[in-house]
Amino acid sequence: MTYTFPNKLRNLAFTFMAIGFMGLVYGFLIAPKTVEEAKAIVTASHGEGHGSSHDSDDSTAGSHASAETHEVETHTTPSHENTHDAAHDEHVFHQLSNKPWAALYVAAFFFFMISLGTLAFYAIQRAAQAGWSPVLFRVMEGITAYLLPGGIIVIVLLALSGMHLNHLFIWMDPEVVAHDKLIAGKTGFLNTPFFLLRAFFYLSGWTLYRYFSRKFSLAQDTADDISNHKKNFRISAAFLVFYIVTESIMSWDWIMSIDPHWFSTLFGWYVFASMFVSGITTIALITIYLKSKGYLEFVNDSHIHDLGKFMFGISVFWTYLWFSQFMLIWYSNIPEEVTYFITRIEDYNLPFFGMLVMNFIFPLLILMNSDYKRVNYFIVMAGIVIILGHYMDVFNMIMPSAVGDQWFIGAAEIGGFFFFFGLFIFIVFKELTKAPLLAKGDPYMGESERFHY
Repeated sequence: MTYTFPNKLRNLAFTFMAIGFMGLVYGFLIAPKTVEEAKAIVTASHGEGHGSSHDSDDSTAGSHASAETHEVETHTTPSHENTHDAAHDEHVFHQLSNKPWAALYVAAFFFFMISLGTLAFYAIQRAAQAGWSPVLFRVMEGITAYLLPGGIIVIVLLALSGMHLNHLFIWMDPEVVAHDKLIAGKTGFLNTPFFLLRAFFYLSGWTLYRYFSRKFSLAQDTADDISNHKKNFRISAAFLVFYIVTESIMSWDWIMSIDPHWFSTLFGWYVFASMFVSGITTIALITIYLKSKGYLEFVNDSHIHDLGKFMFGISVFWTYLWFSQFMLIWYSNIPEEVTYFITRIEDYNLPFFGMLVMNFIFPLLILMNSDYKRVNYFIVMAGIVIILGHYMDVFNMIMPSAVGDQWFIGAAEIGGFFFFFGLFIFIVFKELTKAPLLAKGDPYMGESERFHY
């Protein structure tokens, strides 16, 4: 059966995009254009009892503060307090100017991350020659259609940062590098041309695999032998090696380098776990939606149960990585490392700990029961919370380093999420219409359709 993209869903996607676009535009319009406007915004925010004061400690205002105050400290004496205040005002101005850019970047990366996590899960199923999952292949292929457009949007944002239209990546600022020995020592790796070249390399490799895997999958439907299946197996195994290396470096480049003074050897795995569980959860939600509309009649409760087990297991794996990273850094209490978590605990208390509830405690309580994983209602409920929780995870990874303590959930944040959510829906469901929802030529399809336990 071939899927038909209903006008109602199409219109909903366009509505989300329109609302999101207006929110983003409004977020950029209200961003301060001068230092004086930034000071007025901070003063008004503090007077209303939210946000942080103008005099908040730079040591807890994100990595941008540590970089720029380093420059100030090397030139400031007690007789130059006005100069220090001016530098602080300039820094707050950069933070508030970053806010709509950071909101846009968080949402763009998050939905791209879902597609990339789905691609990894798809490649694992192909390489493992799993017998249970072929009935879900076309759903996975539909989700990964977002990979190329979503990746291009992210790279465009990175290029705009390289053109100094924002201050998301402080290592791109020559003045900061000139007065920061730590960042200066990383210029062999952290320089804009090499940074963008790596980004194109990652995306090219990921999309090439997606293109050829999809091509072989469709060709197998009408083939007289399983040669296309074998080709898919070989390129999937090779891709997984490429993926695990490039995904780690990508996470250093696109997220960790926003705070170039901090690093974690677990960070690549941590980002992987977040994108992996988000991708699997999205597969489950779209599968359940399609079944509710009369499609995917060959998908049964056992397939949903297996997706629920992956959602549960990877949520626990994510928590293990989160705690391992947090506990070791917190226990060692090395100033340049622990500042990362102090910033988030003090300035992002609600999203930081709320994320743990959404990504671990809630899925644990809902999905631990085996029977619940066969009930669509519980999978959908847990899935929505997991998706929103991992959006907050990306928010927590990027925002503290980009905007410090000058954050709130406003028009730009909500608009960014809705815009890319609508774009994601449109691209994914449009792709689902291009081929039958059953990959009938796969040699394991019979086993997958009979999958029960």
